[in-house]
Amino acid sequence: MNLYPAIDLKNGACVRLEQGDMARATVFNTDPAAQARAWAEAGFTWLHLVDLDGAFAGKPMNAAAVRAIRQAITLPIQLGGGIRDEATIEAWLEAGITRVILGTIAVRDPDLVKRAARRWPGQVVVGIDARGGRVAVEGWAEASELAAADLAGRFVDAGVAAIVYTDIDRDGLLKGVNVEATAALARAVPIPVIASGGVAGVEDITRLKQSGAPIDGAILGRALYAGRIDPAAALREAA
Repeated sequence: MNLYPAIDLKNGACVRLEQGDMARATVFNTDPAAQARAWAEAGFTWLHLVDLDGAFAGKPMNAAAVRAIRQAITLPIQLGGGIRDEATIEAWLEAGITRVILGTIAVRDPDLVKRAARRWPGQVVVGIDARGGRVAVEGWAEASELAAADLAGRFVDAGVAAIVYTDIDRDGLLKGVNVEATAALARAVPIPVIASGGVAGVEDITRLKQSGAPIDGAILGRALYAGRIDPAAALREAA
């Protein structure tokens, strides 16, 4: 199982939100590049980046911080937030981002996602952010009536590299990952699923592994920053 330490960017700083609420942000590091180096030195093999301001604005807003992170580490990076067209996808991939995460546009224009997945094989990830099982978009500010599994089903055989499934109700609250919903999604589609939202300790990694579902990995956020997860212990359990 892959582990993805998260760096969420707001106004150029590394923050964590509670349930996606920009008004409930905790700043953990004002130097995101230094934070990225710390996660690389801890032994992680991927980095998960989110441009929070970009998710709300619909366009990249923390490009300088993202580029500084890219220059600071050699780890592969997946990036989401405000990526809504092929030109932006292309720009980020040319800038050295390994995979782009498409969320809102996956709901608004699934054909664009499919075209991008064909054009850049292995470099397009679909982000599915759900509250009560229903997909939310525009930085989680807008709810839809679309079920998470139905959205995921649109991209079967489209060539997307993975799905990042986030349970908004648990995100940033250290309440434990939603194993049941994540496992159900992983069983429903033949696309690697990455769990996100609520991971509180190494025991959540254990629970994801023991679910028996083909879950590809987990994103680690607040629990890492708060010292509730030891990177070495987490990596051992994931392996």
